[in-house]
Amino acid sequence: MVRSFTLSIHKLSLCISKEISEVACTATVGVDRNLRRLTCGDSNKVVHYDLSKAVAIADATREIIASFKRADTRIIRKIASKYGIRRKNRTFQILHHATKRLVDDAFKNRKAIVLEDIRGVRHLYRKGNSQSRSFRARMNSWSFGEAKRQIEYKSRWIGLPIINLTRRETMGTSVTCPRCGERLQSDRNHMRELWCWKCENWTDRDVVAAVNISWRGRLRFDRSKGGAAEAVKGNPTPTVIPGVDAPKLASPTKLAEPKVFMGFKD
Repeated sequence: MVRSFTLSIHKLSLCISKEISEVACTATVGVDRNLRRLTCGDSNKVVHYDLSKAVAIADATREIIASFKRADTRIIRKIASKYGIRRKNRTFQILHHATKRLVDDAFKNRKAIVLEDIRGVRHLYRKGNSQSRSFRARMNSWSFGEAKRQIEYKSRWIGLPIINLTRRETMGTSVTCPRCGERLQSDRNHMRELWCWKCENWTDRDVVAAVNISWRGRLRFDRSKGGAAEAVKGNPTPTVIPGVDAPKLASPTKLAEPKVFMGFKD
């Protein structure tokens, strides 16, 4: 149903709405947003959606803008604006294809999507934090907010529940073992993998984060539905207020094939 429209000289914009019913979900999947990929899954299956092309586009854009040596500030700003918009549009399309696959898979499997709260992460990448200039620029161009926005509106359009974790619930998701709850360790030779001394195995940190996010969202999801869930050491069990927290549930350019991780099965 068309709610409103805006007519301008060059285009017509329509505002469309539709009535949807919430999908009855029986499980949850956690989404870990990283610079180079989106990781989505639970303890049975984890899928990686590659976003490395968006990083390459941002790096190339900075190099192009830096290559212009004109002293005229107005020209530099105009060029920077042109290539900035180009980078934004290309990154938008990459995220669109990745998030569309992610939401479609969750809808097909009838699983609610759990999102972490990483607001304030840009404060970690400021001048004076012992990081190189290129590293700070790369991290500050990270479109984690746009990824969340796309996942949320695509999920709500089809009636798929979204669970947003709090800052407290998000803490420790990438360094806590999903199986035993112990704190994971890393070394310089395994920067992307973490070691659990109790389980005696190495696990990708993005997989660990996605599984923990899924589990912590499942606790809230089950409690809001009146169910019970088993607690794991290290995972918080926040109190859910009926009528307050429950409404929050309602509240690839072509990419390579997603990489699938199968694990954490007994």
